[in-house]
Amino acid sequence: MKDIWSGLCVAFSLYSAIPMPQVNWEKRTMRWALSFLPLIGLIIGGVELLWFWFCKRFGAASLLYSIGAVLIPVAVSGGIHLDGLTDTCDALCSHADRDKKLEILKDPHVGAFGVMWQTVFLLLEGALFAQLYETAAMLPLALLGFALARALGGRKIVTLPCAKDSGLAYLFAEGSDKKTVAITMLMEAIVLAAGIAFLLLRQLWTVLIALCLIGIWHQLHARLCRRVFGGITGDLAGFFISTVELLALAAAAFGGLVI
Repeated sequence: MKDIWSGLCVAFSLYSAIPMPQVNWEKRTMRWALSFLPLIGLIIGGVELLWFWFCKRFGAASLLYSIGAVLIPVAVSGGIHLDGLTDTCDALCSHADRDKKLEILKDPHVGAFGVMWQTVFLLLEGALFAQLYETAAMLPLALLGFALARALGGRKIVTLPCAKDSGLAYLFAEGSDKKTVAITMLMEAIVLAAGIAFLLLRQLWTVLIALCLIGIWHQLHARLCRRVFGGITGDLAGFFISTVELLALAAAAFGGLVI
């Protein structure tokens, strides 16, 4: 039980801005740490729901709601996955060789392409949240999408080869009980997908289309990691998590618009 608690503390300490007790990063404390990553997504989804209820209750404008909704994931996660999105866009837009791309991922400085695509991402999020505020029939898809993205993204760290023998992804991959974590996170993803389908039973076809799109992107991202970077890194996992969140949000916004 102590190792499970320590694993939760490690996951929340790294992947969120939520204060947690400090524990030593040892193999036994990191063994199941990744399995707790979707819990952070559930917290984000819960805070998003409270914000949605608050804005509806007091008649807030869609612009106020959307800006707050964009800031909530950044505030709860500390922006760690958004950092991965930015670094990955910088690397992909460099059109350099593999080694140079990996250097760009590791570089603490941000380039022009990273800033540009991060801005595009945040603007898209804001617009989609504003639309979701007006047509919220598929709100559960967007809210549970934060946890689903983390279940799928975290699982990549223990199922794909690491692109380099250093960095956080390598540290977590080597410290994890890979088989147990992979099975656990797959089950978490299945439960979350089933939960979305159950909550949106009347819009089941729309949900299935959204889940299929996420599944296709899951495979394309794995191929991108292997062919372009030689494996997974923490930044590439963060890029995937951010884009799946956006996909779920887009499906919820447009699904609510058309049904």
